[in-house]
Amino acid sequence: MVKIITGVRRCGKSYLLFNLFKNRLLSEGVEPSDIIEVKLEEMEAAPLRNPVALYEHIKSLTSDGKRRYVFIDEIQMVPKIKNPYLPEGEDITFYEPLNSLLNTGYLDIYVSGSNSHMLSSDVLTQFRDRGDEIRIHPLSFSEYYGAKGGDRQSAYNDYLTFGGMPRTLSITSDRERADYLKSLFTETYLKDIRERHGIDRPDVMEGIIDFISSNVGSLTNPRQIAAHFKDVSEGTVRSYIDYLKDAFLFSESQRYDVKGKKYISTPAKYYFCDIGIRNARTDFRQI
Repeated sequence: MVKIITGVRRCGKSYLLFNLFKNRLLSEGVEPSDIIEVKLEEMEAAPLRNPVALYEHIKSLTSDGKRRYVFIDEIQMVPKIKNPYLPEGEDITFYEPLNSLLNTGYLDIYVSGSNSHMLSSDVLTQFRDRGDEIRIHPLSFSEYYGAKGGDRQSAYNDYLTFGGMPRTLSITSDRERADYLKSLFTETYLKDIRERHGIDRPDVMEGIIDFISSNVGSLTNPRQIAAHFKDVSEGTVRSYIDYLKDAFLFSESQRYDVKGKKYISTPAKYYFCDIGIRNARTDFRQI
């Protein structure tokens, strides 16, 4: 099985993989040389952001048939390419090299990703029932308090303000925590979405985020949101919301028709992945 760890960026996926799980393997006697790490965010791994190059790199390190553990971080950074060996070949994605490596029978493969296209249905389809998703969320209050300790009410107040992104636990200043969350939103989340999808109306994207930030848990739909902008179609709003959901920033809660026994796609309610991220977006004015 390929184990795919998914979740919003900076929620702890890499720490789980390269610290907690790696240390567990080492404590059980696995040799460090038998753990192959590929961190695609790092500059050194830039040549491996290609499915063929990634496959050839890992294959060259594991050709002796020895049992090894393969960790690949931020797998969504490997783009789809045309098959270089055929003039009009089909597309090659990261699924093909991972399936080929899995077929060796002696590799235990773990990947992390920050794009919901790797969620359950796609994982099961693309990995031919040999993929398993491990979804990671920001810290719950129970997890947050377990790490923070101290006065429970004080910790709860902090959690309601700054949320459960793990990095906030190591920042003591409220101002610095607020700045970190704001920077995380603009410099990581929004930048990723703009680059991945080629957003041509970033002002509309940010307007949608602001609208949802101020209407968390309220019934709404793309048409209603589009009405707040000039010359913006319902389809554009719908696409932008899908991009935000793909990045795990938002989740959608659909209404359930008890009589008809089915979900109603619109209107729906939208929720942020983390209360601190939402508060940062509103500049902590609507707590």
